[in-house]
Amino acid sequence: HHMDSKAFRNALGQFATGVTVITTLDASGNRVGMTANSFSSVSLDPMLVLWSIAKTSKAFDVFMRTPHFAIHVLNAGQKQLSSQFASNCDDRFTGIDTVAGHGGVPLLTDYSAVFQCETSARHEGGDHVIIVGRVVAFDNKALPPLVFHAGRYADLDLPVAV
Repeated sequence: HHMDSKAFRNALGQFATGVTVITTLDASGNRVGMTANSFSSVSLDPMLVLWSIAKTSKAFDVFMRTPHFAIHVLNAGQKQLSSQFASNCDDRFTGIDTVAGHGGVPLLTDYSAVFQCETSARHEGGDHVIIVGRVVAFDNKALPPLVFHAGRYADLDLPVAV
């Protein structure tokens, strides 16, 4: 198959991912957040995770500077939240409860898991930059995850607890 980017994107879409919302504060203390499905674990000792941000992202400059961020793994009931943080609305936090976490980063109160991070490294990655975070705190509500596959949300047929 010839190497065209649309076909490449479609092939990558066969890898089912979770959906995350990444939050931080900008230099003026404004809340910044975006949806990403590039999250991955890196290391257990030390605890490291990564995600990648497009160089064209509106939040790119903020995440290139911030010393702290939080990664929220969304649960199956959060499709609308995922869409809100991927939208071009003026304030993506409208109607969403947050509490201040490590470094003042806004933490969502609803999630399946959350990882509070200090920025550990940034690596060039073509049209993206890979951001590695050192996890300083985490929480796990162990809710069924929001899953994305082949360009759309997918439903996992999870066994029902009796």
